[in-house]
Amino acid sequence: MPFQLAQRAERMNPSIIREILKITERPGVISLAGGLPSPDTFPIEAMREAAERVLRDTPREALQYAASEGYGPLREWVAHELTGRGLSVDASQVLITTGSQQGLDLVGKILIDAGSTVAVESPTYLGALQAFAPYEPAFLSVPCDDDGPLPESLAVAKGARFLYALPNFQNPSGRCMSEARRAALVEAALALKLPIVEDNPYGDLWFDAPPPAPLASRWRDGVVYLGSFSKVLAPGLRLGYVVAPKPLCPKLLQAKQAADLHTPGFNQRVVHEVIRNGFLRDHVPTIRARYKAQRDAMRAALEQQMPAGCHWTVPSGGMFFWVELPEGVDAMKLLPQAVEHGMAFVPGSAFFADHPRHNTLRLSFVTVPAERITQGIALLAQTLRECVK
Repeated sequence: MPFQLAQRAERMNPSIIREILKITERPGVISLAGGLPSPDTFPIEAMREAAERVLRDTPREALQYAASEGYGPLREWVAHELTGRGLSVDASQVLITTGSQQGLDLVGKILIDAGSTVAVESPTYLGALQAFAPYEPAFLSVPCDDDGPLPESLAVAKGARFLYALPNFQNPSGRCMSEARRAALVEAALALKLPIVEDNPYGDLWFDAPPPAPLASRWRDGVVYLGSFSKVLAPGLRLGYVVAPKPLCPKLLQAKQAADLHTPGFNQRVVHEVIRNGFLRDHVPTIRARYKAQRDAMRAALEQQMPAGCHWTVPSGGMFFWVELPEGVDAMKLLPQAVEHGMAFVPGSAFFADHPRHNTLRLSFVTVPAERITQGIALLAQTLRECVK
């Protein structure tokens, strides 16, 4: 081949989750692996009607090139919504992105130099590791407990470009930071002058009570905030947003322009048409109710089926259970056996930047009916018992 790959290309690796999803296409496999929203929650009729109105009222504008910053009324909506949650921003700080995954890439592009340190939770979102890796950082895992990063341990990240954190129903662990932990974490980060990149794709998916105010509300100049419409509307729209301190906005915009000029304007107008009159106030609670029932089904199945030595924390929102298997069990080696039995999960080792814990796995409960969840957990338990024997 006459082409020579760049060094950064060597740091690009396939998503283990995407590879596992190929396995789960086998007929009859109960997949508790993919972190996909339930398609039963997609507001298909509302989208159809909104698309018709956009094509009727503003067809030329919707199908033309658009502003790199994003559709003005949608940016205004995001700013107003976040201000109501304690994060005081204006529309000039909002950049509409092609999914929040692009937001991670843009942040990495403007903040990471080769060899610079990026601090992450342990475990952390695999997609963020993939987005940041081509910019050649040195990843540093911050010690965590069931409440998130330990503020007293944050000193290990002094000098890092930023701390990447998911405070709400984290992927993969499902944990949600308490009010006290958020306050202590931001206080420690402020003392160290350690910026934070706060990723919040799951914050609206709470079951009993909404999560505390964003980290960004406690340090406006030191936190970049990322959000998404994928979990509350539909991921196929590929709509997310970045809210940044004003000094960062010009460089994020330039990075966006270089990447794709702008996020599809038609999609932005359709989404704004759907949500502008309060649609999400009625729609999101139906998602929460559905996911809570499926969470409860998985909790009951785990309690009834899993052998001794397994541990998990019941999530108060989001889409995932994080399971610790008995010491010595390697979830990656367990997966092929589980697939043979008819179920699939995601091995937990993929979610660690360093020092992976091989006896962990992630289970998603939102795309599988309750009865199938019960069957899938029973098959997992059977596989595990056979492995331990």
